[in-house]
Amino acid sequence: MNKKKNLLIEKRNSELFLRPRFSIDLAENYTDVLERFSAEFKKDDTNFRGSIVDGHIFISVRKKEEHFWSPQLHLEVLEVSENNCELKGLFGPKPQVWTLFMFVHFVIGILFIGFCALLYTKISLNESLFFPIIMLVFLPLFWILLYFLGKIGKETGKPQMKKLHDFMIKNI
Repeated sequence: MNKKKNLLIEKRNSELFLRPRFSIDLAENYTDVLERFSAEFKKDDTNFRGSIVDGHIFISVRKKEEHFWSPQLHLEVLEVSENNCELKGLFGPKPQVWTLFMFVHFVIGILFIGFCALLYTKISLNESLFFPIIMLVFLPLFWILLYFLGKIGKETGKPQMKKLHDFMIKNI
């Protein structure tokens, strides 16, 4: 297979994000990129699992290498013109892990609002403010702890992120 190599310029977002994003402009046909990934996923000796749905490519590590913090790479191939496309990528945890984290963040936010209302009620009734104030201090601290757990998870999954990125670069 004689394919020309493009000069790849990868645009990335800040390292502060838990789910890093990037985009790459390719001087290549949209369907050629999708077909190359499809052919790679069909090989028996590939180190990654993947699926392609309507221009979206989902790549993850093999089951035997997978752990709780294993990342997934979601690529979206957008057709710019007949011979140009844009590849947008998003690294993130498995959807189940991300959903769990978002659910816990949502619960913390609702509880915080609830304890704000409870504090207001206790102030209005001249009752003890101890419990609502403790919770209004504890909940933001718990939210900060969740953020750092996410950062630790990202660091744990970084070697696999690097492998997913290298696999993607090899196939574009």
